[in-house]
Amino acid sequence: MLKQISVFAENKKGCLQNITGLLKDNDINILGSVTNDSAEYGIIRMVVSEPERCLKVLGDAGYICRSTKVLGIECPDEVGALDQVLKALYESNINVNYIYLSFNRESGRPIMIMHTEDADAVENILISRGFRAL
Repeated sequence: MLKQISVFAENKKGCLQNITGLLKDNDINILGSVTNDSAEYGIIRMVVSEPERCLKVLGDAGYICRSTKVLGIECPDEVGALDQVLKALYESNINVNYIYLSFNRESGRPIMIMHTEDADAVENILISRGFRAL
């Protein structure tokens, strides 16, 4: 199980770089991320090397942040790998709220980071079907 940091950030020039600069200055590595925006604000979702410290650093800088459990499922780097994961979830009647990509720095394999309603139960389902969770 992974912890994701979600940051509510103003959609303006330099905001994302300010966040990445804060993380760089505090030696916190971004392992995977996705951004969703609207006209004025956006949500930056990240899996980082030190989630608790990231919350403190960004919170102290005035950003609204929260921590959420997400799944990291390692997939083979081949056609249809994500489809196999999603098919297993569909067959178990599980909805995926969102998904984004990272990679395992040790194996070099893709990691699908996903958010579902009950991350612990979904993790157990996927492990029982032969998938590797991080």
